[in-house]
Amino acid sequence: MNLFQTIFTGSKQALAAAEGIVKQAVDEKGRDCKVAFPDTAYSLPTFYAATGKKVTTVAELEAALDVVRSLIVEEEMLDKALNAGLATAVAAELVEAAKYVLSDAPYAAPCAGFISDPIIRSLGVPLVTGDIPGVAVVLGECPDAETAAKVIKDYQSKGLLTFLVGKVIDQAVEANVKMGLELRVIPLGYDVTSVIHVVTVAIRAALIFGAIKPGNLADLLQYTSERVPAFVNAFGPLSELVVSAGAGAIALGFPVVTDQTVTEVPTLLLTQKDYDKVVKTSLEARKIKIKITEIPIPVAFAAAFEGERIRKNDMYAEFGGNKTEAWELVMSAEPGEVEDHKIEIIGPDVDTLTNIPGLLPLGMLIKVSGANMQKDFEPVLERRLHYFLNYIEGVMHVGQRNMTWLRIGKEAYEKGFRLKHFGEVVYAKMLDEFGSVVDKCEVTLITDPAKCAELKESLAMPRFAERDERLSSLVDEKVDTFYTCNLCQSFAPAHICIVTPERLGLCGAVSWLDAKATLELNPTGPCQPVPKEGLIDETYGIWEKVNETVSKGSQGAVNEVTLYSILNSPMTSCGCFECITGIMPEANGVVIVNREYGAATPLGMTFGELASMTGGGVQTPGFMGHGRPFIPSKKFMKAEGGIERIVWMPKELKDFVGEKLNATAKELYGIDNFTDMICDETIAVDSDAVVAFLTEKGHPALNMDPIM
Repeated sequence: MNLFQTIFTGSKQALAAAEGIVKQAVDEKGRDCKVAFPDTAYSLPTFYAATGKKVTTVAELEAALDVVRSLIVEEEMLDKALNAGLATAVAAELVEAAKYVLSDAPYAAPCAGFISDPIIRSLGVPLVTGDIPGVAVVLGECPDAETAAKVIKDYQSKGLLTFLVGKVIDQAVEANVKMGLELRVIPLGYDVTSVIHVVTVAIRAALIFGAIKPGNLADLLQYTSERVPAFVNAFGPLSELVVSAGAGAIALGFPVVTDQTVTEVPTLLLTQKDYDKVVKTSLEARKIKIKITEIPIPVAFAAAFEGERIRKNDMYAEFGGNKTEAWELVMSAEPGEVEDHKIEIIGPDVDTLTNIPGLLPLGMLIKVSGANMQKDFEPVLERRLHYFLNYIEGVMHVGQRNMTWLRIGKEAYEKGFRLKHFGEVVYAKMLDEFGSVVDKCEVTLITDPAKCAELKESLAMPRFAERDERLSSLVDEKVDTFYTCNLCQSFAPAHICIVTPERLGLCGAVSWLDAKATLELNPTGPCQPVPKEGLIDETYGIWEKVNETVSKGSQGAVNEVTLYSILNSPMTSCGCFECITGIMPEANGVVIVNREYGAATPLGMTFGELASMTGGGVQTPGFMGHGRPFIPSKKFMKAEGGIERIVWMPKELKDFVGEKLNATAKELYGIDNFTDMICDETIAVDSDAVVAFLTEKGHPALNMDPIM
């Protein structure tokens, strides 16, 4: 059986499996039964993207089998083989959808099954910044657990998002590989068909970020090939079904590297039997370049460990968390005041602890100097400490400034991790990431209780207060330059953010100061200056130079943007926004929903459904994506009346922005405790009930001019 025949055989096996389980769904649940993967606006993602048709019932699931049949044409030609691979992908999706029809919970730990839309959106920023440089799919079974662990940990140490399918999951468990979304190693399922759940991640990236029109298969395949840095490792004997699934991956532009002897297709289908070279071969095939900073610490260091949580039973030492003093401060200083690479510990180290887990205070004072260093850059560098410290395997870091909380795990301590290694990490990463402004770096770690408290009051708190005063006075009117941020254009080519002092990037990760610092660090990078020139309308926030920049940056897709309006040419969104605001006409106001909220809103749609209308670099009047910090701004929807229009948001979001939102409402309108007038899901979600609540509270939106 040659390669073509193997692919066709596998695709027919996939079709037969789909026919069987769909028939079971028809027999047990009936044709009117609803079909849906959890928490997605795209049903079913692969089928919808390829055909433009949604599958919402078992009857439609049954009808979708005809598409699979039409893709299998047994002619020994490359395009027919790739189409058969796509048929296998669609058939796999139908199988997996039927599983969710037949069972409320078809997957149990450690397997994840379907990956929801909010998770994909949360991965947008690390993918475009390179914190996640690629996506690896490890399928099948390695010769032994040790080999599997070595390959998986190698990807993990390089920051890749790694999905596991098949018996390799059990091998990873046996080898005690740390797994979970927060560690970027995700077991999907044991059946080959579960690989579709990573395929739909790539496909939804095209729909969410790339604004690919469902049904445009050619554009979809071009997007996944050019913009989704994924590849497949197929280990162990290759069944016809696995080979056919591999053809589907290749059709999407994802190379397949296997440990089996196959007829190779240069750059697309490769054999690599040396497991020590599998990772290198795979990265080269997908043209993924990994930047590695060597740091002298006894544990691994990678972005994949950012989400690691150190539980109490696994903890050796703890700092802060309202139990001891803990703070961190980055200070610029004159070159003569900084001794490069000096790491000083004032007080006891963790190896002096007698009661485990032990408690210590921790002040972290980082002095930096450089010819191009500016005081405004201090908080930018300081915020990166959260990432630097979380990238350490066996360390957990939460918070910033004087509200930090750190834990060191027992395993990290046993490997030799000590306080000085915090200093080594901070020193190495400050010079690595900020080398254009930081020439010298000195780190002092203070665990002596009296000294820690003294320096907090004499150095840290005054510096924080000074920054807060500077930021509170930093408004759009007081600067002459805005900045672009086009980081997300690798996924959303028509989108470009305009970052102002009062409107940060919609992902919530890039402030005006961040953009200013980024320009200094990388003059040809994603953040470029936009002169605030050619004012057209101050209320709407329209400037000629902004429009020119957006038109050029979006390659003519968008020619006008208003920075302060939701109805008139609102700013586009890429897809990784923290929140969406949408108009609720019956309340004469707007609803805001954050990415973490998965239930329905008074608009009758979930975050995912709203986001499907809003992202991809498309202007959608009446809806806009934005960051959380923009909500309390005086510029938020200024053209439509501002924050007085906010009538509903999830309670968690309301609590998060409450203090600043109340302060803005008091300053602008003289309203006390404005958030008490805003409805949330604990009060009402039904639109009539929401309006009744607003009426009872005398919400100002009800008496404003009609919003539409």
